[in-house]
Amino acid sequence: MKTLYQILTAVVASCLLSAPASSSANSLEAIKQRGKIIVAVDIGAPPYGMLDREARQTGSDVEAAHLLAKDLGVDLEIVPVNGPNRVPFLLSRKVDVVLASFSITDERRKVVAFSKPYGVVPILVAGPRDVQLRNFHDLSGKAIAVTRGTTSDQELTRGVKGISGVSIIRYEDDATTNTAVATGQQDYLVAAPSVLPAIRKANPKRDIVPKFTAKAYPYAVGLRKNEPELQKWLDEWVEENLKNGNFNQIYQRYFDMPLPSDLSS
Repeated sequence: MKTLYQILTAVVASCLLSAPASSSANSLEAIKQRGKIIVAVDIGAPPYGMLDREARQTGSDVEAAHLLAKDLGVDLEIVPVNGPNRVPFLLSRKVDVVLASFSITDERRKVVAFSKPYGVVPILVAGPRDVQLRNFHDLSGKAIAVTRGTTSDQELTRGVKGISGVSIIRYEDDATTNTAVATGQQDYLVAAPSVLPAIRKANPKRDIVPKFTAKAYPYAVGLRKNEPELQKWLDEWVEENLKNGNFNQIYQRYFDMPLPSDLSS
């Protein structure tokens, strides 16, 4: 089985072949001259990205993207993505940056760059309320739903390595994963805590609750490597909006909790 790094390496090679020759240009200046920043957001991952009752894009990352464009003084274009295609869209220059609950991992750092973190994603193992799950070993003999290519997928794969009888069922986006659990195709999943309300809303009879935290990941703006001007601007933008409380207000609005106090340290 290929590792996440091997998959991302293959993606890099493919995208470099198809990328325009202007890859060495000053991306920040190019965005300003264009008058628009193109941002990848996962619209199928509430509350980071979703559609409201009027089919308008909303969510914490949507708000962060609007804040980014406002502070940069340009218009905003949001390109919907999912977990697996965030990196390909970035490397093939379909987007300028990624704001899609994009967790910082060592494997991703090998192929993309990150700003300073502006939020955190805890990875939860969840299951029926009346079933005891204390650790990954308790998943033996069970089928677990997860979204392909996400940090949840990565942590689940790592956590159950060597444990017999575990079946990982991978779906292509969070919405499909949520539907699978809501309809009873699987009773267990590994995901961010934000997906649990969506499952309960889809099927109130499904009492799926957090069991233990696999890991907590800070998330950040994703950008291509070797874009120092854009990297510097994004880092300063994150620092400023952590200090002035904008990011904390957005996080509290969608997660009903404050950001960790040490995020800006």
